[in-house]
Amino acid sequence: MLCARLTNARFLTMDPSRPVAHDLGVWRGRIVGLDEAVTSLPAREVVDLQGATVLPGFVDAHVHLAWTGLKQGTPSIAGCTRVEDVLARVAEAVIQKGSPGAWVSIAGYDQRVLGRHLTAAELDEVSHGHKLYLMHDSGHGCVVNSAVLDLLPAGTPHENGFLAEGAMGAARALRLPYAQEELAEAIGRAARTCLAEGVTACAEAGVGGALLGHSPVELGAYQLARDRGLLPLRVQLMVAADTLHPVAAHDADGIPRALDLGLRTGFGDDRLSVGALKVFTDGGMMARTAALTAPYEGLGHTGQLQDDPEALTDTIVDGHLAGWQLAVHAIGDRAADVALDALDRAQRLRPRPDARHRVEHAGLIRPDQLPRFARLGVRAVVQPNFLRYFGDDYAAIMGEERAPWLYRGRAFLDHGIPLVGSSDRPVTDGSPLRAVQFMVERASESGLLIGPEEGVTVAEALHAYTLAGADACHWEDDLGSLTPGKRADLVVLGDDPTRVDTSRIGDIEVVATYVDGRAT
Repeated sequence: MLCARLTNARFLTMDPSRPVAHDLGVWRGRIVGLDEAVTSLPAREVVDLQGATVLPGFVDAHVHLAWTGLKQGTPSIAGCTRVEDVLARVAEAVIQKGSPGAWVSIAGYDQRVLGRHLTAAELDEVSHGHKLYLMHDSGHGCVVNSAVLDLLPAGTPHENGFLAEGAMGAARALRLPYAQEELAEAIGRAARTCLAEGVTACAEAGVGGALLGHSPVELGAYQLARDRGLLPLRVQLMVAADTLHPVAAHDADGIPRALDLGLRTGFGDDRLSVGALKVFTDGGMMARTAALTAPYEGLGHTGQLQDDPEALTDTIVDGHLAGWQLAVHAIGDRAADVALDALDRAQRLRPRPDARHRVEHAGLIRPDQLPRFARLGVRAVVQPNFLRYFGDDYAAIMGEERAPWLYRGRAFLDHGIPLVGSSDRPVTDGSPLRAVQFMVERASESGLLIGPEEGVTVAEALHAYTLAGADACHWEDDLGSLTPGKRADLVVLGDDPTRVDTSRIGDIEVVATYVDGRAT
């Protein structure tokens, strides 16, 4: 007897051997058959989906759950376009904090809407003895007041209180780590947001590190969330590369650096597992720290790498030798050169054809870099919603020649490079459907077309958020398509994205989300 049979729906299976079905059978959390194979079988529950469209649950291959959940509960200055309004809202948060000398965190900081960065002196006027920390929306910088600057190690670089990349990490290090209990609650909040948008599996893009980590024992917070029933979707954890340390492994193992006990990609189960090793090579375009080969338009600088290129290469190579899948953050084209050079060196030292190394973001990729991606078998994990919401700005700072190279789609596919969809939530909107719409249209919210020749088909965009996402996370045997034997993770939609006008895809209602065959 089936546990459940879902019927009267248009199942878009993403399985080329059987693209469409109308019935789907579930037994013990897995799909056991489609259409005639299950239609006549008895089932404990028969669910009439009333003509809805059903897809495999979306896979978001790059998110930040803890950050998302914490941000939801943090005072925010988002929407403020004048410095005086920002300072007034910060003053309110300081008053609410109460205890003098405490840290006050503020979310939603973005200098672009203000026309310039805030300064430490301006924050001093409203701090009243507190330590202020305003996190940049990109995650690649912060602005702090003098009370924080006075505590930083001598020589920490800053621009009137704005700290970027490693300097931001120095400010984060001053603060006590979040408690696992608080992190678990935040993770649970973010997970429920993902489910509401049809995401049933995701890759958390970096735990335990100095740049975006929240605790040295952050992985334990995800275990706590799972134990307490707060983790209703599948999560794979990327481990920050700065958590590796030298190990005295046997020479035959060839492992120069590792986590304790040799933990690496693949440890865990279908609900919570260790994924790729996350390596940062540069910053972000919002903060103007993505590393480029030519200057930003009108700014006269080329961003910055996170470290000396040789040091970055050593980390990437050591991770590869230790058996990790690598997720290399590289937004600018200069950073992509560093990533590709290092991955090339790693594969020559110890070939691993199915390592499935990834470049996270791949924000600006020159034409000459595309064949290298293909030759190395690297996955491009992109965030289409960046251009949907920030495209006007990104196109302006890249200029006419480079703007079409931003967050490519068609060029990756034409070169045989796996195109993987993701959100980088909470940096921007996490909706896969809105991202799918952009991947086809290549239009920002203002209507600006950004590299329209990079547009893909609806089917290709859906593939990026299902099968390609599953493949990038080594989940292809269980997720990504509605195929007998795979997990019964699916999303029920109020309309068919392959049949509606492209402009309507982003607004399609997510009616229900199923994990292991159960509505969540």
